[in-house]
Amino acid sequence: DPKSSSGSGSETWGLWRDDPGPRGVYLKDYDRRLKANNNVAPAGWSFDPTDWWVEEHGLIMSTPEPLPRKSVNKETKEIIPEKQYVVTGDREITTVLTVRDDGTWELEKGSLYDVTHLPCRSAAYRGDTCAPMNANLKDFPVKPGAEMPVINGCAKQDYAVLFVLGEAV
Repeated sequence: DPKSSSGSGSETWGLWRDDPGPRGVYLKDYDRRLKANNNVAPAGWSFDPTDWWVEEHGLIMSTPEPLPRKSVNKETKEIIPEKQYVVTGDREITTVLTVRDDGTWELEKGSLYDVTHLPCRSAAYRGDTCAPMNANLKDFPVKPGAEMPVINGCAKQDYAVLFVLGEAV
């Protein structure tokens, strides 16, 4: 819910430590740049044909790592069951996002909408019959605020994009 400032489900969130866009492969180039190269992108990341990510311009991206939800006390080395990130949507609000090991999360101020980078869209496409060549290239680019398109044979999960500016240490 974009109006939420807290909730659960952060165990399903991911994190790209580097912008995945420049390392991506366009859907139209899937056969030539991924499939023909044993599902390894020119940038070196591996493509899983049963679980893959696309952004709003039709660019297949590397899979994000799971969002870390624990931190370590630097002095005592104690594991702390939460982690804090400074996040923004590159608009008016920059705030602290706290995610906990149990999957709960909360924003210090604002809502998910406030810290979502509205022009960006991404979705995970999954399934044994899910294939990039099933995508209708006319569905891209996706308009800001719209859901990512359905791709035949795929289960789809849409994700909002937040910019992580830093991590609390």
